[in-house]
Amino acid sequence: MPKPSLKAAFDAKKFIVAPGIFEGISTLIADGMGFDCLYATGFGTVASHLGVADAGIATYTDMVGRVGRFAQMAKTPVIADADTGYGGLLNVRHTVMGYEAAGVSGIQLEDQEVPKKCGHTPGRRVIPAEEMVLKIRVAKEARRDPNFLIVARTDARTGLGLEEAIRRGHMFDEAGADIVFIESPESEAEMVAIGRAFPNKPLLANMVEGGRTPILPAARLQEIGYAIAIYPALGFLAAAAAYERAFSHLKAMGDSNALPAQESYGFGRICELMGFPEVWDFDKRWAQKDAAE
Repeated sequence: MPKPSLKAAFDAKKFIVAPGIFEGISTLIADGMGFDCLYATGFGTVASHLGVADAGIATYTDMVGRVGRFAQMAKTPVIADADTGYGGLLNVRHTVMGYEAAGVSGIQLEDQEVPKKCGHTPGRRVIPAEEMVLKIRVAKEARRDPNFLIVARTDARTGLGLEEAIRRGHMFDEAGADIVFIESPESEAEMVAIGRAFPNKPLLANMVEGGRTPILPAARLQEIGYAIAIYPALGFLAAAAAYERAFSHLKAMGDSNALPAQESYGFGRICELMGFPEVWDFDKRWAQKDAAE
């Protein structure tokens, strides 16, 4: 069954809230909640897959299979983080073609130097704006479906200031990006300024709990000019806290008997989420056929 068109949602001026997914369970749970979009977070995917910092260590090969699996599992459209495109212009072309073929509905590319770093951590450096413009043009040429969205992110705000970040955003818009993502504005006033600078362009707000940017309500974000808010860290932050509580209980008590019910999803529920009822039905049907033969 074809996924709903994200492009159509943006064209209809629908405000989109997208939770961050990072592995199979988060994808299945988020997919069943009726969101218009899911966001495959680079930070969370790298952390869950490799157990390392989102600091340019993960490769295209590490990521494309995982984000493709998320897209295959989900009925909801997925926008996937692809860092810098994993290299130069040829790498960007290869990455766009690979992500689109894997089934994601949009790709996020950023203007950081290689190796890149998470956008809410220090030490980020950006490439010349003109180099990023070429990456966007290559990405636009490489996609096969015009509904496959290109999200162009600039990390210039932290090191070069808001004015330079907005200038780059306009350049990325003119180069053909579908969505402009100015990372890490540091106040609501800066977010308002970004919205005013792009009155006719879909803007992405990155809502990271504990990050550099204030978390604003959806209605306020829409009011000041944003079209989509991603919450990339919410899922893995909550999961890490749940792991810590559950494992601390086990360490202290020696067993899980007194673990509060709300701290566990429940074995029956997780079996249902993972599709075991269909597996059991399959086994039963084929066992009957085998017996009949």
